[in-house]
Amino acid sequence: MFKYLLLLTSILFLVTALPQLATPLDLLTSKMSSADEANLPSMHPAAYYKYAKQLFNEGRKDDAVFWFYVGQLRYRFFLTANPTIAEARYQAPFSALNATIGEEINEYAGGNTTTWVAAIDRALAWDLTSPNYFTSKEHFHKEYIAIRNGLVELKKFIQSHAQEIKAQRAKSGLPNR
Repeated sequence: MFKYLLLLTSILFLVTALPQLATPLDLLTSKMSSADEANLPSMHPAAYYKYAKQLFNEGRKDDAVFWFYVGQLRYRFFLTANPTIAEARYQAPFSALNATIGEEINEYAGGNTTTWVAAIDRALAWDLTSPNYFTSKEHFHKEYIAIRNGLVELKKFIQSHAQEIKAQRAKSGLPNR
């Protein structure tokens, strides 16, 4: 219950940061289309989380993992590039999105470390070749590289600990695929 209250609070807060969505109800109920997917590079990074959650709910779980990591990469980059406003206004929603949407998607992703790593690789490749109109990769190049390197390190950790992850999931009663 707390997770959903936290998510709802974050969504209400994010409406001010997402001008392309008019009301909290739109954020909760509107579906993103392929046209919206094409416009993601212009949107606030929280939109990637919304899209990932939608795909997850539609059963497109591996695509959801990919978009989640694109969203996490871009949101972390935005926060790092804008530390003054980030702490005051955007850190709490980011944390809430990771604690709710991220938890569910990561729980699924961890069930198959091979596809998890593939989704991270795909996210890194997409991010590298796709524009980011929300936070300039060129202007904040040092921050951009640092955030990308963090995701690369996560990928390496998953690869080097795949058997341990699988064993821990089995011990915790979580499925491995």
